[in-house]
Amino acid sequence: MLSTRVKICGITRVEDAELAVRLGADALGLVFYPASKRAVTVAQAQAVRHRLSAFVALTGLFVNADSAEINAVLAQVRIDCLQFHGEETPEFCASFGMPYMKAIRVQQGLDVVALAARYHHASAILLDSYDPHQAGGTGLSFDWAVARDCVQRCGVPIVLAGGLTALNVAAAIKEVQPYAVDVSSGVESVPGLKCPDKMQAFFKEVYRVQS
Repeated sequence: MLSTRVKICGITRVEDAELAVRLGADALGLVFYPASKRAVTVAQAQAVRHRLSAFVALTGLFVNADSAEINAVLAQVRIDCLQFHGEETPEFCASFGMPYMKAIRVQQGLDVVALAARYHHASAILLDSYDPHQAGGTGLSFDWAVARDCVQRCGVPIVLAGGLTALNVAAAIKEVQPYAVDVSSGVESVPGLKCPDKMQAFFKEVYRVQS
């Protein structure tokens, strides 16, 4: 099995970013969605960017933001990959001329493979749980068989999110074999504040299943 990459999303503090990197995170996610409990200001984002180690990607998460809003952030923070978590079209996602990841919230009756195919030029498709009240960070999981099917049938890398914790990430990696796993609430003490013990336990399980 190839090494599964790890993204820690919902970073709001420099110390959480630094610990995630020390533990082996491949990417960190910053939420630029005002309605989120994990939303960051440009100043917070700049502080994290300034302390980021080489070869660790910084992802900016947006939910149905307009171009002006996104470009304003990009003008002030060096983002490596855009993450779209709303109803953004493939054309909109590609319009910024940079790598992007499109989140699909899995729900009953949705043809996930067909929807993912619309975003064939994405750098990755992130599969998350559906919640009518939250765009992400729900702490809920979904049927991993759907994700496994996407890994086998989609032509883009699949990032697995939704309810991952140290208790289930090893099983998720074994079953789905995703390109990467993405965790936010599963390593928090409260929304937006990462718990060192939970992060360490999460990475330990990721490494254990791949050893």
